[in-house]
Amino acid sequence: MTTERAEVKRQFGHRARLALTPAQARLMDGQAHAARTMWNCLHDWWTMLPKGKRSLAAADAAIRQARQEIDWLGVLPAQAGQAVLKTYVQAWRNCWEGRADAPNFKARLRTVMSVDIPQGRDLNIARVHRRWGMVNIPKVGRVRFRWTKDLPVGKLANRENRITGARLVKDGLGWHIAFRVQTLESKPEPHTGPEIGIDAGVNLPLALSDGNHQGHGRPARLPDGTADRDKWLNPDEKAKLLRLEQRAAHRKSFRKPKERSSNRLNRTYDQSKQLRAKATRRAVDWQHQTTTNLARTYGTVVVEQLNITNMVKSAKGTIEEPGTNVAQKSGLNRSISQEAWGRTVTMLTYKTGRCGGTLHKVPAPGTSLRCSACGLTTAGSREDQATFVCKNPDCGWFGNADWNAARNILHLYRIGLVAIPAAGRAVVRRARRAKPATAR
Repeated sequence: MTTERAEVKRQFGHRARLALTPAQARLMDGQAHAARTMWNCLHDWWTMLPKGKRSLAAADAAIRQARQEIDWLGVLPAQAGQAVLKTYVQAWRNCWEGRADAPNFKARLRTVMSVDIPQGRDLNIARVHRRWGMVNIPKVGRVRFRWTKDLPVGKLANRENRITGARLVKDGLGWHIAFRVQTLESKPEPHTGPEIGIDAGVNLPLALSDGNHQGHGRPARLPDGTADRDKWLNPDEKAKLLRLEQRAAHRKSFRKPKERSSNRLNRTYDQSKQLRAKATRRAVDWQHQTTTNLARTYGTVVVEQLNITNMVKSAKGTIEEPGTNVAQKSGLNRSISQEAWGRTVTMLTYKTGRCGGTLHKVPAPGTSLRCSACGLTTAGSREDQATFVCKNPDCGWFGNADWNAARNILHLYRIGLVAIPAAGRAVVRRARRAKPATAR
């Protein structure tokens, strides 16, 4: 006897590398710069108008007029321009609801170059080889891309399984296309695996409460004890990156104030970006493989509820009250940002859901200072970054400090957070400008 499981819609993205010709790459760069300029013009238009005259229809009319009067804005497809407007309006909604800061000006050198293709039917995807596919990019033409995942195209596409759009993104390794895929899948059965508590750290990336710690096989620190900011690069790549940074500093010394960078300096910057992008890819690949393994192994995953934005704030202070240990705090901030704890939790959230498991968050205060054996917080128990020795005379438990924190995280979930002091409990806060449910 078989039982039918309910089907649910799933939306995910798939990123593939594009193989552009030099002419197509120039066209894509022009579209990306036009999209960024349209955002900046729209931002100036929105902020200068009185509040009563701001509307979606008026903004749409302003964009249409700008495309007619400014020739080089015409290289951007009309639908991509509409996508810029929708993204800008959504950014203001996120600001009004307290989820993000207000949108601002997009600088040329600090902004990720991207172009949106909102309509999936314009892509005309076809598989031409075991490793290559073809996609149609508006105002660019047919472009090859690496086929690394089966996509719902052709006879496999229907109303429930299809590609709804795509986004073109450029990084240090070139242009890529991110497909937005919608599929209909069977709802997963509840995961019956064990419970696990996870503590995210710098020296030990993921410490698990059962002792099955997950490291990335790369030393977090150099032989002199300082944090290794390029641990995802091999020695030859590190040496090359050092040479490029020295070459860039030498060439930059000849540039006069307010003078544009030379082509040689920009080429050196591009080579450094390629190495940085390669290191980022390796880090993300490790995160994907590790989180997938955790989601398939454990049914309940418990993590800390960290405020990473506050954790990576600078300690330099002000002129009146300068900070202390500024250099050490700066190195710690770089190490925390390099580990990307927030991205790891995001991956665990949707992967545990796909596997039928659940993810829970518990308050972080005290988990690294409280003994996981006796439950008491004794001064001096955290001897250093990696060692925890309980100073309670009746206990004396010792072990890795991150492992101790992971055990505490799982214990907080099991007892239902009843042992947390009132000052350390998680407080449910409403977003700014959000009304309570009863008032709605």
